[in-house]
Amino acid sequence: MSMTIDRVGYSEPIQPGRRPGAGEAVNQTEKPVSITLSPEAKEKSELYQAIKVVSAASDVRLERIQELKQKINDPSYLNEKIISATADKIMDFFGF
Repeated sequence: MSMTIDRVGYSEPIQPGRRPGAGEAVNQTEKPVSITLSPEAKEKSELYQAIKVVSAASDVRLERIQELKQKINDPSYLNEKIISATADKIMDFFGF
């Protein structure tokens, strides 16, 4: 069994440098296409942006930890006043 397919309608031959249908007029009465995002999509977009910002930010805590390690290793830093203030803060934190 053999089958022959004839052209259904007129088709412009493709010419180099010219897109098919490029000479056709654009219908100006059509409404522009619009997209509406769901609240969930908006929330996910905001979350994605927040994660991007946080990921790009430097971690200040690492710098602070290094600074505190240096202070603790310095014998002149640990004195009675510092130890007492630290103990008071710990006691306040636990409600004693």
